Amino acid sequence: MEQFLTFGIVGLSTAAVYAVIGSGLVLTYVTTGVFNFAHGAAGMLAAFCYWQFTVGWGWPVPVALAVVLLVLAPGFGLAVERVLMRPVQRLGEAERLVMTVALLSGAIAAARWIWDPNVPRPLTVFFADEKPLHLGPATVTWHQALTMAVAVAVAAVLWFLLTRTRTGAEMRATVDDRALARLTGADPLRAGRVAWILGTQLAAIGGILIAPTVALDASQLSLLIVSAYTAAVFGRLRSLPLTFAGAVVVGCMESYLTGYLPQNPYLPGLRLAAPALLLFLALLLFRHPRLRHRDRRLVQVQAPGLRGTAVFAAATIAFAVVLATVLDEADLVTYGPIFSLGVVALSYVPLAGYAGQISLCQLSMAGIGAVVWGHLGTHGELWALAAAIAVAGAAGALIAVPALRFSGVYLALGTAAFAVILDRWIFTLPAFHLFGLRISLFDQGSVDMSGPDLFGWHLDSAADLTVLAAVCLGLASLAVAWLRRGGFGRRLIALRDSEAAYATLGGNLLLTKVAVFALSSGIAGLGGALYGMQQRAITAEQFNLVAGLPIFLVAVIGGLGAVGTGLFTGTAYLGPNILTGMASWTQNIVALLPALAGMGLGHSPEGIVARFRRQWEPLGRDPAALPVLLGALALGWVLRLTGAIDGWTFLIGSLVVGFALHAWAAARQAPGTEADVPVEWWGVRRPWRPEDGEVLARATAGR
Repeated sequence: MEQFLTFGIVGLSTAAVYAVIGSGLVLTYVTTGVFNFAHGAAGMLAAFCYWQFTVGWGWPVPVALAVVLLVLAPGFGLAVERVLMRPVQRLGEAERLVMTVALLSGAIAAARWIWDPNVPRPLTVFFADEKPLHLGPATVTWHQALTMAVAVAVAAVLWFLLTRTRTGAEMRATVDDRALARLTGADPLRAGRVAWILGTQLAAIGGILIAPTVALDASQLSLLIVSAYTAAVFGRLRSLPLTFAGAVVVGCMESYLTGYLPQNPYLPGLRLAAPALLLFLALLLFRHPRLRHRDRRLVQVQAPGLRGTAVFAAATIAFAVVLATVLDEADLVTYGPIFSLGVVALSYVPLAGYAGQISLCQLSMAGIGAVVWGHLGTHGELWALAAAIAVAGAAGALIAVPALRFSGVYLALGTAAFAVILDRWIFTLPAFHLFGLRISLFDQGSVDMSGPDLFGWHLDSAADLTVLAAVCLGLASLAVAWLRRGGFGRRLIALRDSEAAYATLGGNLLLTKVAVFALSSGIAGLGGALYGMQQRAITAEQFNLVAGLPIFLVAVIGGLGAVGTGLFTGTAYLGPNILTGMASWTQNIVALLPALAGMGLGHSPEGIVARFRRQWEPLGRDPAALPVLLGALALGWVLRLTGAIDGWTFLIGSLVVGFALHAWAAARQAPGTEADVPVEWWGVRRPWRPEDGEVLARATAGR
């Protein structure tokens, strides 16, 4: 009985932290409609700053707490609201979500840059020198008592703020209808600012309270938020009392699993994955109300041309051939995965770009494909690649069935929980038998990978595998473009626009979601198998949730509706490693680049790929400049192969020639030369200009 009470006290203390953090999540979401995936990262940064002030610089604890909670946390929340979230308030849910994902990724990278992750940073609990309290047979430390008291105080303050103050009324009114709230004299911008400031302060309080009981690690502290996610989902992202009740369930469950889980090689990961598993079950069992965003604007998804996509696929393969012939083996290990990770990123296009289904577990699906290939394709059997695609597709279909109840942020939470369950438990399992069949995943280690046999030719060198991955990326890009132009692609766009309208008009939600999840997961499985071949050996850590977030981030930056997003993501994700090769100190800067680029999404919501295509279209249409460019690139390639020039000269020369010819082609097709374009083709054969509307209006009025 004493042990049971002891674990109960520990669970309640942990639950108090989850309640504080979860209440901040609910407060932000109810007021702004933005689910902040970086909420735990804000608490993590607060904990690191608190350590720096108290341990690193020797400040008094009260001074450090005042600076962190009253200066840094409010300033951070205000900056996030003003700089990051306000520009994307009117965009789709994926675009708003990616801002918080960018902030999460950037906060982890920044923390690792500022505070060396290889140096331990222990924190002392509050009132460590005081004698603990005794409640019957149970012992309560003053830190635990303080944590529970803070949670009660936070609950009381939030209840008073939301129900007894004008600011609280503004915050509750804003989420229902921002326009109507303005008419009643409320200020939605002020309500949003207050919510972000208070939410960040609550995350900071939770981070400081829990940091002394866990390792001060950027990723671990940031992902403790999964437990707070579960508490918030218990409250349906609206109810603070239910959020606190959910926190008690999660905290006590973790504590009792630690004390009473049987010693078994298959169960240790279950304790780590239990909050995510509970989150997934809560999403399935509870009915979740939708927030109404009447001012939301979706980014249009244009149908790609098959001819243009075919040219793009050929260019992708040519790019791979150039890399395979000008880079050595070591460099190809670094840059060759551009194409395999590009295939993984391409899986977001039909799923998130066309169907509007936000998934954060695509890299986990890639891990499934890699594991299947590693075990079945040990001798290069090509059928094992088809098996990797099929098994990953089947896993995606299994996700889609329960995901029928999810949409928007709930779907993102569900897929994130699934990714955590995989990397914390399933991927860590030792080999086991199921229906007489031996199942082996990563087997608590690494899995060796080899290349495939293709028409009697064993592809095993880095150059061969780079070209193979590029061919697969090109073919997959053609398939996705063909899909968009077909009937199924149109149904996916209809599903993205309105699930309710799609179902009302006779669409089968279950069948469509299962099909698109299976398709995208199969594409991700193909990419994972190719990536594993190029890496020679893979581990579970390469396919966890944190590793997948930057890939999702860069894919959204490229544009979820663009077929070229696959190649863009692989290039933008691995290309900056050139800086690391030049100067090792730039490694932390490179890690920050995806997050910084994601934070600029509000200035280009349609994605960089679409803008890049429009800007360089004059060069592609120019009958003189394009052949000159192709000839110059071919000449530079030959000179590089013969050793006449080095790689840097080839790269810089190609860029210089490309930009020069682009400027020349743009000048040749300047507005003055477009007089022959018929009026009905304005905006199609040449860009639409602001003055075109006035010209058309005057011409119509003069008739």
